[in-house]
Amino acid sequence: MRLKCSLSALLLAAVAGTAGANEDPAVARTIDQVKMLDALYKTAVVLITEHYVENPSSISAATASKLLFAEMKKNGFHEARLIGLTDQLTNPEENRPTGNFEETAKEKLLSGDEYYTRVIKEGDKRYLYMATGVPVVMEKCVMCHANFKGKTGPIGALAYKVPVIE
Repeated sequence: MRLKCSLSALLLAAVAGTAGANEDPAVARTIDQVKMLDALYKTAVVLITEHYVENPSSISAATASKLLFAEMKKNGFHEARLIGLTDQLTNPEENRPTGNFEETAKEKLLSGDEYYTRVIKEGDKRYLYMATGVPVVMEKCVMCHANFKGKTGPIGALAYKVPVIE
């Protein structure tokens, strides 16, 4: 039951809110697309952890996610990255927020924002950068990350770079 409640809470957080009516319609469409991706990836992490992570030597859901993110990027769909929001990072060089967008996203998410977005033009193409929080949602998370036991709020984030759906 705890898994179902945690998964439901995670999914509701991922898709809550709708793009404002005053926003650029293309950006609003892209935000909705990223919310769907976010729900998909977070569901996959929870299900992988629940069904396949048995002990700290198991492949972690984070590792599996990074492999999935790499395939999406390789196929030209979008970029996604797992970043840590605390000073206790498992792979500091790989998971530390980099650049102004990720640093600002960290501040916004830790202060309680549901997500943080920015639209950046590169050449003649616009990209939506979006970050969403990743909280501890189940006991198996702290099997490998004991330092987060009892922690509320986001400990990490998923950072996306997605072409704006014009």
